[in-house]
Amino acid sequence: MVKIGVLGLQGAIREHIRSVEAAGAKGIIIKYKEQLTDIDGLIIPGGESTTMRRLIDKYDFFEALVDFGKQGKPIFGTCAGLILLANDIVGQDHAHLSLMDMKVERNAFGRQRESFEAEIDIKGVADQFEAVFIRAPYIMEVGPEVDVLATYQDKIVAAQQGHYLCSAFHPELTDDHRLTEYFVKMVEK
Repeated sequence: MVKIGVLGLQGAIREHIRSVEAAGAKGIIIKYKEQLTDIDGLIIPGGESTTMRRLIDKYDFFEALVDFGKQGKPIFGTCAGLILLANDIVGQDHAHLSLMDMKVERNAFGRQRESFEAEIDIKGVADQFEAVFIRAPYIMEVGPEVDVLATYQDKIVAAQQGHYLCSAFHPELTDDHRLTEYFVKMVEK
């Protein structure tokens, strides 16, 4: 059974663990960088990207996360996790982990009160997937190696680049585990 870690600094950590286990993998909350050696794949959950970056720096995770990805181990970033994976963020001089070739806009669909749910199709993963958008970002542009998996109102909301996967929405907040199952299959390969 593959072991999927969920970065345990901020966000819907327990919900991701529940979704990972429903998808047939073992879920482990990652609180220390040393735990990264024990897992096969990692989910970076939603939250607030600037705060998450501060916590990543405070707990000395930065280099370990970049190395994890560069070793070819799969990473799935949801919402703020998507922002952390991007190599270009509108309005910021510096990106965070810079693992995916994409330009993202933070809070692109509005603030907390503009949060919403929408049914979307995710290429190769799921039709009619109930996506929960909470202060969601979106992807403005992708590089040639990035495969667009889903759009909403002509905005890119899910993408994959090799062993990196991201979504602007929160797949862990519903009982539809198809996107998490897709990530588990990526890890198994």
